[in-house]
Amino acid sequence: MKKNNSQLSTVNSQLNMGKTLWKIADQLRGAMNADDFRDYMLSFLFLRYLSDNYEQSAKKELGRDYPKLDKDDNRTPLAVWYEQNPDDIVEFEKQMRRKVHYVIKPEHLWGNIAEMARTQNGELLQTLEAGFKYIENESFESTFQGLFSEINLNSEKLGKTPKERNNKLCKIITKIAEGIAEFSTDSDTLGDAYEYLIGQFAAGSGKKAGEFYTPQQISTILSEIVTLDSQNPTSGPKMKLNKVLDFACGSGSLLLNMRKRMKENGGTVGKIYGQEKNITTYNLARMNMLLHGMKDTEFEIFHGDTLLNQWPMLNEMNPAKKVEFDAVVANPPFSLRWEPDDTLAEDFRFKSYGLAPKSAADFAFLLHGFHYLADNGTMAIILPHGVLFRGGAEKKIRTKLLKDNNIDAVIGLPANLFYSTGIPVCILILKKCKKEDDVLFINASEHFEKGKRQNYLRYEDIDRIVETYKNRPEKIERFASRVSMKKIEENDYNLNVSRYVSTAVAEEKIDLDGVNKNLSEIEKKIKDSTAKHNEYLKELGLKTI
Repeated sequence: MKKNNSQLSTVNSQLNMGKTLWKIADQLRGAMNADDFRDYMLSFLFLRYLSDNYEQSAKKELGRDYPKLDKDDNRTPLAVWYEQNPDDIVEFEKQMRRKVHYVIKPEHLWGNIAEMARTQNGELLQTLEAGFKYIENESFESTFQGLFSEINLNSEKLGKTPKERNNKLCKIITKIAEGIAEFSTDSDTLGDAYEYLIGQFAAGSGKKAGEFYTPQQISTILSEIVTLDSQNPTSGPKMKLNKVLDFACGSGSLLLNMRKRMKENGGTVGKIYGQEKNITTYNLARMNMLLHGMKDTEFEIFHGDTLLNQWPMLNEMNPAKKVEFDAVVANPPFSLRWEPDDTLAEDFRFKSYGLAPKSAADFAFLLHGFHYLADNGTMAIILPHGVLFRGGAEKKIRTKLLKDNNIDAVIGLPANLFYSTGIPVCILILKKCKKEDDVLFINASEHFEKGKRQNYLRYEDIDRIVETYKNRPEKIERFASRVSMKKIEENDYNLNVSRYVSTAVAEEKIDLDGVNKNLSEIEKKIKDSTAKHNEYLKELGLKTI
């Protein structure tokens, strides 16, 4: 996890771009709340990325035929090429679909949109609407229907009349275009700036942010752990993960972090799968994948309810056709109320374990992901501490997972790391074919940096957690311990981290004999000094004490 100078320089560039965009957002959004403005700004940033990537690819494809424009010509080169080569457009777009996987019409490119905004063109709003509609329905071979469904360009939040809305859009787009003009347009810089903005908007959204954002530091811990060799973590990361799943993927940052870790370690991910119930967040995730340079064939995000298992791909009744994943990660909503019924009691995900209680679906989410975990895979899930010790149905599920030797590690994290809650949470690591017959407990509750609104894990905190998991030591005082199943059974299958790794500082033992001896010596000195003092007083003819 330690970063070299080159990596830190790149991170700083991405951070600077993110901060620049956030400053613009802060200046422009006015009376509009952060959530509403987020959708506009992130959509425009997404269009900028798609456009730049498309134009660079078109330049390569057309070679010498790519038009060179005069400084005074404000058209895009592709607009000029389309005008000059009307008979070749169909073949050109066919080639672009094959190579870049999508097509954007010249009038919908960011360069043209930004120029229309700069010149206060009254047709901007209609052009944008047409562009978003085209990208949703026609740009990609695989459908991205509804990608901009939450972007209402005719919302009164932008203005009461079409003219006011058009003017507001001109102002927003011009500021964004000016702000990002000096920055690189590569997918790493834009993608990470997008992530930074999502984080900032999440901070402004408070509790609602839990629906779509996992702080990067926590996401890094999960990513580092699930990419390690499941049977021998000390040997380091796997070189290939065919399929990875986040069944409550939010904006997709956790999946992207995992892919990034694999890439940094010299490995690859075959395909990324995510599921998200919230439509706005589902669209954010799809944009986020593309913004990070992923082709539409490299990921699949499904819009639907995880607990009801609405994804047809996962709802396969034939065990022989069951889809399995090499790594499963998730940060599901904490202690969500749900309504399990008799049908769910017979569901293949829950049947062997029982149903999680109505008051908290935490174990329902866990069992969903665990069902699809491959035998040689690793699952990491973020949950509230209550899953470690609550009784009733949850104790029954927890006990079975422990008896089947499926719980590999429990990591207790500090409080106030999330935007959505101030409570401390834990990470559960699960495996289907586990080598060790004990559970590793890591108590990281005191290892963090305090922030104004949130606490933060530092690089050294993340490193220590991951390295401890990787090396699985017998004991690290006040931080980690390997605990036998016998001891866990003696504790009635309670997994509360502090039971096994206490961070309490033992009170200093007092040597009573030593204290008594010391007091006696002090008393003797007082008597001797008093006697001596009285001798002086007698010599002076004064009253003694």
